[in-house]
Amino acid sequence: MSKQPVAEKLVNVVSENATELPAKGKPISEQDFETVIRGALDAVNGTLLFKMRVDDGNEPHHAAAAFVGEGEKRQFLVMTMPLNGGQLRVETAAKSKSPIAGIAAAYAGLADAFATAA
Repeated sequence: MSKQPVAEKLVNVVSENATELPAKGKPISEQDFETVIRGALDAVNGTLLFKMRVDDGNEPHHAAAAFVGEGEKRQFLVMTMPLNGGQLRVETAAKSKSPIAGIAAAYAGLADAFATAA
């Protein structure tokens, strides 16, 4: 992986594919959001943990948690996009103020435990 920060690389990948998204002001479906984040994560060998719609009164948006890397090098990401379109925001969970950031590591740990048990 390059020395370019993962979050920045994800934003660049999404920007390159932004023409596939409806213009700002047009609703973004859950399927459109998933297509964008999966494409971006594939480009950096990332894994989607979960996605959800957040109906915050001021700014309803789509949100997702993901990770890149393995073991001690695992880095958690939070990705959000307004429901009415606009830019995908990608940030590391360590810097994010979103409640989703705290859930990401716990969810990944649970998924690891289930994978080991299976």
